[in-house]
Amino acid sequence: MKKPKVNKDLCIGCGLCESIYPKVFKLGENFKSEVIGECEDEQKCQEAIDSCPVSAISWKDKN
Repeated sequence: MKKPKVNKDLCIGCGLCESIYPKVFKLGENFKSEVIGECEDEQKCQEAIDSCPVSAISWKDKN
């Protein structure tokens, strides 16, 4: 199962990812998005990645 990651340096805390997939994304410390769960629906995760206005979310490398 692929895992998303959030670049907190880029994140502006708009909350769009959380509204798309709240089981995986949540605004946490300093109102920055963080990954809180497994991405069971890769299509929904991809939607959150594609919707991020500052491209702060990507797929984590498998390494």
